[in-house]
Amino acid sequence: MDFNTITPQSTADLLNVIQANQENNFRFGAGYTDLIPELQIQNEKGLIVINLAQLKDHDFTEIKAEKSGIRIGALATMTDTLSEENLRKIPVMIEAIESLASVQIRSMATVGGNICTASPAGDVSCALVALNAECEILNVEHKTRTISIKDFFTGVKTTVLKKDEILRSVFIPNLECANRTLSGFIKIGNRNSMEIALASLAYHLMLDENGIVTNAGVAIGSVAKSIMFTETACEFIMGKNIGILSEADKERFADLVMEYASPISDIRASAWYRSQALWNMCKSIFLE
Repeated sequence: MDFNTITPQSTADLLNVIQANQENNFRFGAGYTDLIPELQIQNEKGLIVINLAQLKDHDFTEIKAEKSGIRIGALATMTDTLSEENLRKIPVMIEAIESLASVQIRSMATVGGNICTASPAGDVSCALVALNAECEILNVEHKTRTISIKDFFTGVKTTVLKKDEILRSVFIPNLECANRTLSGFIKIGNRNSMEIALASLAYHLMLDENGIVTNAGVAIGSVAKSIMFTETACEFIMGKNIGILSEADKERFADLVMEYASPISDIRASAWYRSQALWNMCKSIFLE
């Protein structure tokens, strides 16, 4: 690998470095758990890596409970999130993180890195889509814009980020008060954690005291060009009592989720297998 590294210490330095390299080929590096393997496979000539590992800015690094939700700095590691009390109340998030690679990798990998890699198989990204999270984006003029993470991904390893922008944080909103939640992350792979998902399902359903679904978020990974939020499936399950769902309701829900899937066959699994696995996962969430 042949690249030059620049290590800004402050946000002002970072934005100046981004501005100064608009005509150059640059990438961001934080935990390097995705970047180094990528560059080992395909070396990029003239690449500049803007190293974020030494950046000292709480907006980038901290996890903060706010009145309307939880904000996670893009440079917070997966290990940081597992130790955050407020996040441990969100099963879909914790299960997605725990399914990600090894303990050693989780101590280095960052939330922002998982999002910006924009892999259709991104475990944590899939959970964040189900949670209707929002991305806070900062540009070189110190201006910010907020976009739903559902709209952040534009394809395989592509996002809405412009060359003069960087992801600063991701925000998980308090959807509403609920009596309880039905929340989790299911991943099918050749191995549980070290393997990239063949298909994944993230779900977060909020229920009232009678078991009626009052808010729903369901996302799928590894079965389309990007992680997909299954809006019509969420609309279908809203207002239903999950304790008395009929078999027809469960199958209809699974069918609606599948409308967002366009799996392919590759060396790891066939499109048929991915479809069957996802359909069965959709029905299984109501067995809890």
